Amino acid sequence: MTKDKHVIIIGSGLGGLTSGYILAKNGYRVTVLEQNAQLGGCLQTFTRDGVKFETGMHYIGSMDEGQILNRFFRYFNLLNAMQFSRLDTEGYDIISIAGQHFPFANGSENFVETLSRFFPKERANLQNYCNYLSKITDYSVFYSGKEQSQNNFLKEPAFVNSASEFISSVTSDPLLKNVLSGSLPLYAGVEDKTPLYIHALIHDFYNKSAFRIVGGSDIITESLVKSIRSMGGEVHARQKVVKINCDDKKAISVSVNEDNNEIAADYIISSLHPCRTLELLDTHLIRKSYRSRINSLENTISSFTIYIRFKDNAMPYQNYNLFCSSEKDVWKNAGNYSPEKFPVGLLYMHSCSEPNQKYAQSAILISYMDFDEVAKWQGSQIGRRGSEYEEFKQEKAEILLDLLEQYVSGTRSAIAKYYTSTPLTYFDYTGTEKGSMYGILTDCKNFLNTKVFSRTKIPNLLFTGQNTNIHGIIGVMIGAVLTAGELTNTQDIIRQIYEE
Repeated sequence: MTKDKHVIIIGSGLGGLTSGYILAKNGYRVTVLEQNAQLGGCLQTFTRDGVKFETGMHYIGSMDEGQILNRFFRYFNLLNAMQFSRLDTEGYDIISIAGQHFPFANGSENFVETLSRFFPKERANLQNYCNYLSKITDYSVFYSGKEQSQNNFLKEPAFVNSASEFISSVTSDPLLKNVLSGSLPLYAGVEDKTPLYIHALIHDFYNKSAFRIVGGSDIITESLVKSIRSMGGEVHARQKVVKINCDDKKAISVSVNEDNNEIAADYIISSLHPCRTLELLDTHLIRKSYRSRINSLENTISSFTIYIRFKDNAMPYQNYNLFCSSEKDVWKNAGNYSPEKFPVGLLYMHSCSEPNQKYAQSAILISYMDFDEVAKWQGSQIGRRGSEYEEFKQEKAEILLDLLEQYVSGTRSAIAKYYTSTPLTYFDYTGTEKGSMYGILTDCKNFLNTKVFSRTKIPNLLFTGQNTNIHGIIGVMIGAVLTAGELTNTQDIIRQIYEE
């Protein structure tokens, strides 16, 4: 009986909670352990002066009936717990390059029609672009619901070719290349490295439909925790796993908190960054070569974020997201970052606190930043990093807000107060290596050596979360299916999702 099998899950982020939900639903005894006081990982929110701010889950896609996230939300019993606010179907994302604004419209036909107004000679290329991306998503059983062989997936162009190469093959128009690449901050893409399939899945995800979660993504955490507990599982905050204990063959338990309280398990799933997981292991089962490979993997760049609180009724709500690049080649933003160029671009998003929002209460402003800029404060305590750190943040914030004012005039005068976070903040709260935005960077030219799969070198220790499969809400949920499928059956779970 699976109820006799105990699964400990380290970390209560989306990957940990959805893996726990699937296994509890399929009869396993689940215990989720979270080291922080607040559950949820990148689903966490925080409140300042009565205004709630998102830390990671800013907007979602494919939520219309029958679309992939709608199916997953139905499976995870999330639909009734939440409200959604649709983004502008004629321009859910606005790409701003060289002073021009280019809208991304929902639906392939609308997407092509809208951009063809700016690039009339490129209509056929735009159609080919959308058609090919659709073929990539249809290849995935998770998107299509059709059972397909994945045995030869490494031979597929979507995995071995880069997104930048593909976009360059679609059109010779340099401006259109940059427009099609304009939403790079959604995956911190690096030229000639980021695989095409990542670009394709993310484009398809938002192009089908785009929404904001009304009231904040912590609602997802609350609902998943409630469901896991209702199925007999346990979820505990302030329970820091300090060691994963192994015998000669497998993992047998975890040690928790300073008193090293030991909890036995038949299986252990870690939603931590793989580097953090390896730090918990002292066993011959992990070879030096494997440890060295994981620790040497390149991670996506981190970010500097401003959380803006607006004055009452001062800023009309913007029902779209704004991507701005000050570089003519947007692929240079993340791949060739330097402190002297900060900020090379920005992503600006309003938050939705109520249905039919008229005025924005808050917004998020994000720009790339490398961890090395804040590394000297590593090890300092949150909130007590000193005046030099606070001055550094304020200087960067003022520069970034000045750039935003160039794109959205009047923002400065509407701001009541703002708060900031750096790569060090992300590192301390999420444990992701160097505060990386999206974890490990997959390199299509070296796919197998840069890809982390659910299985580890310890037979009953598995990974879940954004470092397996791909990042983002649907990527992490699919990764949870793959992880849980190692203990149950992946095809059975997929059938459950499509039958719910």
